[in-house]
Amino acid sequence: MKIIEVRLRKHGKITNFNTNNIEVKPHDTVIVESERGIDYGSVISYVERAAVEKIKGASKLVIRIAVPADLEQIVKNQKEIKTVFATAQRKMQERKLLMKLVEAEYSFDRSKVIFYFTAEGRIDFRELVRDLAHLFKARIELKQIGVRDEVKMFGGYGACGRNLCCASFLKDFEPVTIRMAKQQNMPLNPEKISGVCGRLMCCLGYEYHTYKEFSKCLPKEGQYIETPEGRGRVIAVHTLKQTVEVELEDERKMEISLKESCKKKHGKRK
Repeated sequence: MKIIEVRLRKHGKITNFNTNNIEVKPHDTVIVESERGIDYGSVISYVERAAVEKIKGASKLVIRIAVPADLEQIVKNQKEIKTVFATAQRKMQERKLLMKLVEAEYSFDRSKVIFYFTAEGRIDFRELVRDLAHLFKARIELKQIGVRDEVKMFGGYGACGRNLCCASFLKDFEPVTIRMAKQQNMPLNPEKISGVCGRLMCCLGYEYHTYKEFSKCLPKEGQYIETPEGRGRVIAVHTLKQTVEVELEDERKMEISLKESCKKKHGKRK
């Protein structure tokens, strides 16, 4: 059994599917069995063989690789959803619901319409769902999302000049804390460590565990240590280099490598 990861529609969740012995490759558009009907999505990758046995709920099947007629249907759905979006916005205003509609999507077979929205708190949208179901003759699903999800949908560029991680390769949002920035000696200026979404940048978590591990055998800034030149105060710590800058009692400054002492303390890192 071969299992693949597929992102349903454009903004749907990533779901595991059985390839049903169909040869697919990343970025292929495929027609699949969804929980309630026929849907489409883009192949992300194959699941590694070692992980396949641990996956549960991968009984849903890939029906086929999308043919030209399927792609035409997808394009048609994407064009017509604009009218659906505008109608839903109007209905929200009529019911005076404090919610912002962000995006809408048709399932492939148009049996379902998914609306994504943001709001400050919980919203009772039961009457709105009834209105929309009556208008569009389809099942209605409203999903409340956060600001990070909203930015992920529309994409953009980060401070690094590259496409946003969330919009290009991240599958899920991991928790990011201010402690991660402190551990990496980042400036605690919100403008410097916040992403387009206004939340802490996801990339703060990429090297956090490495910094944390490497910092275990290094002294803190302000701490006094013994050096070959005498006692001195640590004025800067270079975590990845595993060196420290020290100001000696005679005001001389020097950089000292602590790689060997760290190896002796924790063993050689692979």
